[in-house]
Amino acid sequence: MHKDNQADGRSIVPMSRRRFVQGLAIGGAIAALDGNGWPAFGETAPHSPEILTGKHFELTIDSLPVNFTGRRSIATAINGSVPGPTLRWREGDTVTIAVTNRLKTPTSIHWHGIRLPADMDGVPGLSYPGIAPGETFHYRIPVEQSGTYWYHSHSRFQEQTGLSGALIVDRSGKDPIEFDREYVIFLSDWTDTNPETIFSNLKEQSDYYNYHRLTVPNFLSAAKKKGLAATASDRLTWAHMNMSPTDLSDVSGATYTYLLNGNAPNANWTGLFQPGERVRLRFINGSSMTFFDVRIPGLQMTIVQADGNDVEPVTVDEFRMGVAEVYDVIVQPKENAAYMIFAQAEDRSGYARGTLTPRLGTTAAVPPMDPRPMRTMVDMGMGNMAGEKGGMAGMDMSGVDGMKKSDMAASSKNAAETEKQSMAGMDMGNQSMAGMDMSSNAGKPAMPSAHDDMQSMRGMEMGSRSGATPFPQPGPTTMPIMAMSGNANAEASLKPSNPVQMHVGPQVDNVPMQVSERLNDPGVGLSGNGRRVLTYADLRARYRGVDGRPPTREIELHLSGNMDRYIWGFNGQKFSSAQPIELKLGERVRFVLINDTMMEHPIHLHGLWSELENGHGEFNPYKHTIIVKPAERLSYLVSVDTPGRWAYHCHLLYHMEAGMFRTVVVS
Repeated sequence: MHKDNQADGRSIVPMSRRRFVQGLAIGGAIAALDGNGWPAFGETAPHSPEILTGKHFELTIDSLPVNFTGRRSIATAINGSVPGPTLRWREGDTVTIAVTNRLKTPTSIHWHGIRLPADMDGVPGLSYPGIAPGETFHYRIPVEQSGTYWYHSHSRFQEQTGLSGALIVDRSGKDPIEFDREYVIFLSDWTDTNPETIFSNLKEQSDYYNYHRLTVPNFLSAAKKKGLAATASDRLTWAHMNMSPTDLSDVSGATYTYLLNGNAPNANWTGLFQPGERVRLRFINGSSMTFFDVRIPGLQMTIVQADGNDVEPVTVDEFRMGVAEVYDVIVQPKENAAYMIFAQAEDRSGYARGTLTPRLGTTAAVPPMDPRPMRTMVDMGMGNMAGEKGGMAGMDMSGVDGMKKSDMAASSKNAAETEKQSMAGMDMGNQSMAGMDMSSNAGKPAMPSAHDDMQSMRGMEMGSRSGATPFPQPGPTTMPIMAMSGNANAEASLKPSNPVQMHVGPQVDNVPMQVSERLNDPGVGLSGNGRRVLTYADLRARYRGVDGRPPTREIELHLSGNMDRYIWGFNGQKFSSAQPIELKLGERVRFVLINDTMMEHPIHLHGLWSELENGHGEFNPYKHTIIVKPAERLSYLVSVDTPGRWAYHCHLLYHMEAGMFRTVVVS
């Protein structure tokens, strides 16, 4: 018999006392049990998930009592841990993972960023049926890459309830990144509220968790800076667009507690170092809905990897992490002092934190959070109409004050040239995903020497233009199959995508008047903050891309949504009414993404690398998750080298469940 947790609507599954106590130590910030045998909240002992190594892994998924907030709740844990254990694989090995489901509902694990056979990808309904209650599924994965990755459930909202963890793949040879010690920094967002309730609240009122609204004092403050007329025009424009410049995150610190390695801020996770050491921090944004802005006051960070792939080192004070993104950084503390790892949510509604220190028992001061940022006219898609970035000073409002959203869409001067894609004419259904189980060295390549290991040689042999074998991850021994130089006119025969005209309607509440490339923009709230902040334009691959061929066709997709109805999709279509994107094995494709919404979207293509076109040509960075800012247009190249049915979606969990998901079929 099970006991119902009436507070959050989730079931409490009985378990042995030994496993229960293990859960208290591993699964949350807990000091003791209360009189009813539940976790009690108080002074906490920071912890890190267990590290598992080898070629075979046994993972068990089950419910776990936790207390991160002072309120008892139920998490979905792996081996009694939230987040789950850190898995360490080795490049060149074949690993097997036995995953046993002890929940009362089906479950799954997706290996985020890992190149693998499609039937091992872990997406119910695409890769396999999922793992039924009481059953064990055996994954078998040939490991042909290295770097920092992560894993998580792809079944409804289980990722939100804790089913995720870090995944590190060690190189088969010497790592060119030099460091003395390393730590995984796994960031996540926890809520005691049942995720189904959160989703329902968002469907009823999209700004349900936005407690920061514009007020009269805000208006007066803005009027002093920009003038009364400009401020009034600005407010009127937002009102006519039925949008709010304070609407940054759908789910905020109003319900979230932000965790670092499963530790709430009061637990203060701690990592040790010796002054002068090079410390590698593997940052993973394993949250469901939260963008984090990461800094370590007093320490500069040198970015050395992005999404598991080496990049030319770039030193910054701060970087933004979209949901599912991964950055490896090197820090080198020189002083015998403690430093605070500070990850504030994009909307400044809370933060996760930890400490780097030379000795236990010391900590650093928590810095004040930055002012809450606000969306601008650029985010609205009216950037060039504003007299100043983020304001309406000097703008002729005569044709805007009475303009409806449909009028703005019709007058968009970019519609004819930017609103195209290859999936035109698809049915516009109304079914939601709400009930869907997602059933849901200086950059120059070196020739291998006689003593290079066999793994490096295998990397040279992998990859073909026909797609018969996958291309290897770029590295010091890989060579492009075709040089980019001399291909200046190679795209002359590029097949254009079929145009699609976006219109405001039931599933689209906004079509920007202008979109632009924003690769040099660090993101809302980060420009001009006095710190050196990473941008996508800074990311330059350390090694040349393996597939140097130009693309032969483009697929253009609009990221669309209707906030009032909380519907999200591609090209104005939810997943339930959209046809698969068909790719041919062996082809080279350019994806063009246009964000018609006022939110950032982290777009993730399973099974294939996404080569971000950021101006570095042969050295464009390889990523698995790409952030598209509001009113931004960007593109990336994909070598279609692995057959199967692959998921393609926004990695904001509630956006994916509300329709921003497609199936990509490679055949």
